[in-house]
Amino acid sequence: MILAGIKLTDTRLVRDAIDLARSSSEPYLFNHVMRSWLFGILLSENAKPLPDPELLAVSTVLHDLGLTDRYTAEERFEVDGANVARAFMKERGIATQQTQVVWDAIALHTTRSIALHKEPEVAMTHSGIAVDAIGFGLDRIPLDKQRAILAEFPRLALKNQLQSSLCNIVRRKPATSFDNFLRDFGTRYVEGFAPPNFADVVANAPFSE
Repeated sequence: MILAGIKLTDTRLVRDAIDLARSSSEPYLFNHVMRSWLFGILLSENAKPLPDPELLAVSTVLHDLGLTDRYTAEERFEVDGANVARAFMKERGIATQQTQVVWDAIALHTTRSIALHKEPEVAMTHSGIAVDAIGFGLDRIPLDKQRAILAEFPRLALKNQLQSSLCNIVRRKPATSFDNFLRDFGTRYVEGFAPPNFADVVANAPFSE
């Protein structure tokens, strides 16, 4: 499989992951996860150790299922997505260790300070997503590759679409929006959102000292 001039891992597991993401996601979100995968592949070229290309593919392609109407559940959106990916892997008889790597990669994809210290698949999943979402590491992607990826998978107003999606999550599940970056979106854009201050939470713990 070749997309945007980049040779991709082409297995039944990867094709199934792409089909699931495409059938579950709005076009802007599907394009985002595919670009994230391609960026992750390019960033991985000089990584040591190299990530497993199949696990990297599944992790990046499925990383935002928790933002879809089909799979939004009761947990943080990252965990909702990770849980769906875990079920996806189990249904296909994938080993527990590999399944856990995918779960971790998706659950931690917004938590840079932890993800970069995990397995290479987890680190590169985060890194590919970071390139596409906020441009972090874009300078490491050759311009011709950037253009090819954007031509293959246009951004489709990603910034505004993602803001709307994240704010909807804050409104629907505010209790899941305190200890991740949703806090920033809720504070800035969602009227009435009042996250707790964790300094107060500690001070008000039911102990005398």
